[in-house]
Amino acid sequence: MPDCYYVPMNTYKHRILLALFLALATNASLAADLALRLEIDGAIGVATSEYIVGGLQQAEERGASLVIIHMDTPGGLVEPMRDIVQAILASPVPVVTYVSPGGARADSAGTYILLASHIAAMAPTTHLGAATPVALGGGDRPDPPTPLNRGKPAGEDSDDGDGSDKPAAPDTAMERKVLNDAVAYIRGLAEAHGRNADWAEDAVINAATLTAAAALEKNVIDLIADNESELLQAINGREVQVNHQPVALRTDDIDIESIEPGWRLKILSAIASPEIALLLMLVGIYGLVFEGWNPGAIVPGVVGVICLLLAAYALQVLPVNYAGLALILVGFALIIAESFVPSFGALGLGGIVAFIFGAIMMFDSGIPGFGISKMFVVVLALVFGLLLLWLVSYLLKLQRRGSVSGRDSIVGGVGTAIDSFVGQGTVWLEGEAWQAVSKVAVEKDQNVIVRDLDGLVLHVEPLTDSVSAELQTD
Repeated sequence: MPDCYYVPMNTYKHRILLALFLALATNASLAADLALRLEIDGAIGVATSEYIVGGLQQAEERGASLVIIHMDTPGGLVEPMRDIVQAILASPVPVVTYVSPGGARADSAGTYILLASHIAAMAPTTHLGAATPVALGGGDRPDPPTPLNRGKPAGEDSDDGDGSDKPAAPDTAMERKVLNDAVAYIRGLAEAHGRNADWAEDAVINAATLTAAAALEKNVIDLIADNESELLQAINGREVQVNHQPVALRTDDIDIESIEPGWRLKILSAIASPEIALLLMLVGIYGLVFEGWNPGAIVPGVVGVICLLLAAYALQVLPVNYAGLALILVGFALIIAESFVPSFGALGLGGIVAFIFGAIMMFDSGIPGFGISKMFVVVLALVFGLLLLWLVSYLLKLQRRGSVSGRDSIVGGVGTAIDSFVGQGTVWLEGEAWQAVSKVAVEKDQNVIVRDLDGLVLHVEPLTDSVSAELQTD
């Protein structure tokens, strides 16, 4: 009897567990070689926040070892900026923020994001700073969220020492509260990564700015790199604190994958533009005006409602001065009133002026990336003002015209006799030949007026001077 070999079952279990372990280790190794690239290009708003926060969440889910944010921004709104900063601070994946390409900037809200990152890097000829908060609309109200305004031009340091170019000291309790909150916030971000908190405070109080070289010298950033490849080489092996735990960066053989915003974020970003918001509001009002004067048209009303809802979303996420919005509505009311009241253009002109000043006031908040071109507003006001005047005048003419179909459009109409007749004959009316009867003799090519309609037979009589005078009197 041949020898038999018995393999215990637990040996197979060990082999299976070993295979699973090796597979997991292989997957972890592959994931560790992945870095995600995100882009902040332009003003920081709600769509930017959703994009960056979503990208950081995706990096965590995919087990990436690094996130690189390329940034070129003039600033933006506080709430989206705070959302991005909180996501960076809570991210288990190290975040490198790189101000690039050459000539780019990290002004205002961008400075906060740069200081919050685990690695702060800049390309040559870039700058950062000017993080002074500005209360929207010039008042001391806390809402909507306080924007961050740009300061002085970039340089070694925008403070020349004499205090002459420093922003005016806050003169209200709310302004002091906003300024002190911003100072404490930016100091905390700088201190968390061992950076120059005193300069960070100066960037808020005095709108100080620094070039890349000066920022490195003053310990505001960690390094300067000409390009992304040089950046990856410079940070390879560097240790950073991620959620209070030391993490060594390994970037020598890392694969970089760019994450683009989805179509939804692209649409939201396009809508959250002052010019687009203003156009949507105009189209929405036009659609509702046209639908109101032509009930049952449906399409103008549907388009108008959709555009107004999109405009409402844009106004919700944009820094808006509601006094300017009120002026725009007053301007529309005056332009519409011009069609009803013979003011010889005074109301229409007043409406256009009110619209121009309202649009400028509504978006003139001094927030970089969220302003509006004055020339754009003027041209838009003139074009749409004239178009609205024509539209309302045309609608009023249609209303005065009365019915254009059915019995009411036929009775009272003027036709032409095709042949001479007494009693029954044929009349040409509105492009058609009609059977007609007349108690009076009618000559060929003579104009006749329709007095009644019996089925498809017209009751007519010759159009004499007395009948014409009667029609004019009516």
